[in-house]
Amino acid sequence: MGEFELIRQIFMPLAGQSGSAALLLGPGDDCAIQRLAPGRELVFSIDTLVEGVHFPKNYDAEKLGWRSLAVAVSDLAAMGADPECFTLALTLPEARREWLEAFAKGLGAAAKSFGIALAGGDTTRGPLTLSIQVHGSVPAGQALLRSGAQPGDLVCVSGSVGDAGAALKFLDHPDPSPDVAVLLNRYHFPSPRLELGKALRGLASAVIDVSDGLLADLGHILDASGVGAQLDADLIPMSESLCRMMGRGGLRAAVVAGDDYELCVTMPPQSWRSLAETVKCQLTVIGTVVVGHGVRMDHGEDLNGTGGYDHFGEVQ
Repeated sequence: MGEFELIRQIFMPLAGQSGSAALLLGPGDDCAIQRLAPGRELVFSIDTLVEGVHFPKNYDAEKLGWRSLAVAVSDLAAMGADPECFTLALTLPEARREWLEAFAKGLGAAAKSFGIALAGGDTTRGPLTLSIQVHGSVPAGQALLRSGAQPGDLVCVSGSVGDAGAALKFLDHPDPSPDVAVLLNRYHFPSPRLELGKALRGLASAVIDVSDGLLADLGHILDASGVGAQLDADLIPMSESLCRMMGRGGLRAAVVAGDDYELCVTMPPQSWRSLAETVKCQLTVIGTVVVGHGVRMDHGEDLNGTGGYDHFGEVQ
């Protein structure tokens, strides 16, 4: 069986999974066709993952399938978008059936969970690299942006942060403890906050997903909005597993480490008051937007000037 037939057999079934009715034509032609309903706008984003940079060498293929789609779909969540479809460009050192089937299994499970279908893609030979472009849609004028934060807004973050970054040192652990297993699960199987993003339409002033670290990604909001932020370190939400494993170092992991794919949100106090309790329980208020630049931290160790992941530098 040739390479193209092998890939066709393994990936074509993903195109038939549950996704948006907006995908009119999937793989098989030169282009896919997507229809937008009246009154909706297209949002799209692309993520590239390189072996040895974004995931470890010899990383489990099934976990990689889930993770690669999850990190891309998280960008749709940050825009408040409904997922529609995605494309996959896959560069492989060799086309091994066992690896491809495991990868497609993880990718397919993630696609089903997120309600998004494969629209097409491309394959080539080379160092293991994946590029996934995701398409979503939002009601016209309701996309969540990074540039709307105003002084007096609350700064919030969903879930807890720091787990996935702390998991990196345990990726090769042969027999993880229950706490380490919690951290590893956050790294291997991120869950985009799609429903939360949609619930924030019309209420949040700015949103970003936490991919490079809470401080770094909040910094992107502040730069785009021309404001600063005052945070209370005692309010940063951390899991019990992170606190037990990292002790006092847990706070640094929570604000610096990336890969959590939670949402960092700013919103006016009146928007917070109007949020449904089911939404509030997913968010923790950690500070306020202020006049100025950058982040100031109260009631904790000095983390000012701490950055996040830089593809052409290093964690600062």
